[in-house]
Amino acid sequence: MFSSNPSVLELRCTPIPLVRIALIGLGQRGMKTLERYQYIHDAEIRYIVDVDAQKLKMANERLLATGRPAATVFQGADAWREACLREDVDLIYICTEWSSHCPMAVHAMRSGKHVAVEVPAARTIDECWQLIHTAEETRRHCFMTENCCYDFFALTTLEMHRQGLLGDITHCEGAYIHDLRDTFGITADGHRSNSTRRWMERSCNEHGGNPYPTHGIGPIGWLLDIHRGDRMEYLVSMTAQGQGPDDRLGRVNSTLIHTHRGISILLQLDVTTPRPYNRLQTVCATHGFVQKYPVPTIQTADFPHALTGEEALREADKYATNAASLLWKKGHEMQVPNEMNYTMDARLIYCLTQGLPLDIDVYDAAEWSCLAELSRLSASQGSIPVAIPDFTRGQWQQLSKHKLF
Repeated sequence: MFSSNPSVLELRCTPIPLVRIALIGLGQRGMKTLERYQYIHDAEIRYIVDVDAQKLKMANERLLATGRPAATVFQGADAWREACLREDVDLIYICTEWSSHCPMAVHAMRSGKHVAVEVPAARTIDECWQLIHTAEETRRHCFMTENCCYDFFALTTLEMHRQGLLGDITHCEGAYIHDLRDTFGITADGHRSNSTRRWMERSCNEHGGNPYPTHGIGPIGWLLDIHRGDRMEYLVSMTAQGQGPDDRLGRVNSTLIHTHRGISILLQLDVTTPRPYNRLQTVCATHGFVQKYPVPTIQTADFPHALTGEEALREADKYATNAASLLWKKGHEMQVPNEMNYTMDARLIYCLTQGLPLDIDVYDAAEWSCLAELSRLSASQGSIPVAIPDFTRGQWQQLSKHKLF
């Protein structure tokens, strides 16, 4: 799609000494975000926004309980627009349901704010282009909060690859396999319960493809330098026939992606079978193999046998040398509730305060999120190949690799 605005690849903006945040949405993800910012320096939650007065009250109680000042409250369905207009806000942090992500992010950037938005950042190709055009026009950051990129094993795998220990990667696998039948109100006989997350239930069970692809593709995108020397070209996708009275059980989606360099990627989504939690995190290369689930495994040409379990984790620890993995270890030492989330936000704030490019840019947000609509299109048409747009419009070869500045 044509645009006259220059690219925002490795966008640098004016450093922000103290990042002032307006947090929109105080559900499960929003409240956890508010809680973990007690561990992150150079940032302050100035405003909190929600439709529920009780959640706003609870959020301020938690801020005060951790020695932070109470935030100014905005309540109502459209109150987030007021937060975007405040001059003492640098970052709009969006933790609302999926359908609101793109409209809120676009409005925030047009209001002169940087954006952090929960996954997926967009649900359609059109929304992906909206995010890109707005970021390019406004020169504002659009950071998608894909925490799985900051998994310790993924970060050390990235470093192993950077050091040439794996050889040439030919195939990767990623997934979101998580038994959420109870969360969604799906029981063995197919009856519904009073779930408070019906919007996610509807998205996953009525979508037909993979509406939640970013956990699986995020770490792979970094590893394969997507839009930094390679790009995803096309995919094929299929979804298993659901079972039960309303066909909601067992709707497993499998999507295969082909890159310009000829690398294959398998993504899976399974949230309605009893399979144990698994993100796969599998890397097949000419000189090595790395996989996190179900058992951490590392095999390279230097080892007479595969390292598994604790032995593999000790080997991985040797490669905890990049900026993100060192932050992960710091968070672990501080006993933060979730090291991946802490590392993600600590990196975001560090880059904003230093005026550096962000780890995850708007092209990542679009490329990873677009797989939702494209997987549905392929699966609904007999698993036909579907082209993946070049969101950089030919500029994906300008950079040689993903960097953690």
